[in-house]
Amino acid sequence: MMPFPRIHDLYVGRAVLGTLLLTWGVLLGLDAMLALVSELGDVGQGRYDVVDALTYVAYTVPRRAHYLFPYAAVIGSLMALGQLAATSELTALRAIGLSRRRLGVAVIGAVAVFTALMSINGETLGPWGQRQADALKASSRSNDMIVARYSGVWAREGNTILNARGGEERDDGEDRWLELQDVRLYEFAPDGRLESLALARVAEHRPGGWRLRNVTRTFFDARSVTQAEVEEERWESQLDATALSADIDRPRYLSAQELRAAVAYRQRNQLDASEYQEHYWGRWFYPINVLALCLAAIPFAFGSLRSGGMGRRLFIGIVFSLGFWLLQTQFVQLASVYKFDYRLAYALPTAIMLMVSAFLFRRRSG
Repeated sequence: MMPFPRIHDLYVGRAVLGTLLLTWGVLLGLDAMLALVSELGDVGQGRYDVVDALTYVAYTVPRRAHYLFPYAAVIGSLMALGQLAATSELTALRAIGLSRRRLGVAVIGAVAVFTALMSINGETLGPWGQRQADALKASSRSNDMIVARYSGVWAREGNTILNARGGEERDDGEDRWLELQDVRLYEFAPDGRLESLALARVAEHRPGGWRLRNVTRTFFDARSVTQAEVEEERWESQLDATALSADIDRPRYLSAQELRAAVAYRQRNQLDASEYQEHYWGRWFYPINVLALCLAAIPFAFGSLRSGGMGRRLFIGIVFSLGFWLLQTQFVQLASVYKFDYRLAYALPTAIMLMVSAFLFRRRSG
């Protein structure tokens, strides 16, 4: 059971939160500025102007905050402990009998508050803001009207309305293209009458244009209905694939609930669900990873507090902790290639980092 926080725990926690928020603000500001510079390159496409670019970046701030928080937590925690050590406050706290474990609990307790908030943000405000940003950009850059989100992808071009159950951008190393699944094309006459309905298993947009595969097309005449089936046909359309791509939810921007639904859908239809599983389990391990990173870095703030070299220890601690992300990324990629459980890929690096941290906690003296 975690000990009840005392005044020294609150003091350490306040120092950690202050430095964490400052670090977080700097990282978020830099990331937002770089994003704005990138968006300014798209200004002038369609109706997309500077105000739209600023609004786009503003909508994405919650998602960026969620992504950058682990880095801010590690750097902020170590900087706070370094500041306490530089003013001999850490030495004084150790002198009154505070153990390294108790100081670690105070740091983790403070970080856990924002970790919980960011986990909630990653499931609510972050995905919502990214969707609003993508919808704004798509509608401003293209004349193709994307009109709905909840029953798949919807778009309109002239008298044709497209609906697709889902889609994704594909890349085989040489070509990159947009692929939509379970596509319906409703073609209307000028008087509003439905002329034809095409059902296609897949619609691909490649450099040569749109191609429909496994197509069943139904024609509605005044007194009859006819049907034709073809393996593949070309679809003459100027529909902007970029606008459609923006309307398709990218897995890394979905909530855990949406990712779970996407995994279930793909598994039912024997489609590859690995990318969605990767991000789904990544969401569950997010708070564990943040706390593990901070816990692994804390021992580097200890040592012989009178011997100096705090800057060096902080640098090593930051590199050591951020190296965790590289290790975990490699394990996740191996899970994708060799098809083993993503839960193991996320859990194993965390377990290794915690074991190393426990060893360093016992080894450090102070």
